Amino acid sequence: MSQRLARRIPDETYRSELLRTVHYEATRAGLDPQLVLGLIQVESGFKKYALSTAGARGYMQVMPFWTRLIGTPDSNLFHMRTNLRFGCTILRHYVDLEKGDLFRALGRYNGSLGRAEYPNLVRAAWERNWSYASIRLAQNP
Repeated sequence: MSQRLARRIPDETYRSELLRTVHYEATRAGLDPQLVLGLIQVESGFKKYALSTAGARGYMQVMPFWTRLIGTPDSNLFHMRTNLRFGCTILRHYVDLEKGDLFRALGRYNGSLGRAEYPNLVRAAWERNWSYASIRLAQNP
């Protein structure tokens, strides 16, 4: 995964820390780390300080109101571990709410429930760029 992320995050130390943290937080939440990488690609393009027009912040574009619900008011959504923990916890909540339906959970995560564009973008990023199957295909064309 590190080689695939190198052009987006040139600093190898920081890139390794991000990948380890994604793996830890995704696994902790019972999510596929490669899915989370696909979501981050779509949400922020791997930009730590991404800020949407709606106010969502960081890698996983977490809305600030979540700090009151699952954190503390001083939670820093631009802090790598905080952002990834919140984002993975929120996605897990939506997966559970939707009884495992990832398409609907992704729609809820993005606020686009019932529309296919966002879930399809995340799934495409996941399958094309971050799944183990795509890595094997790239290594053995």
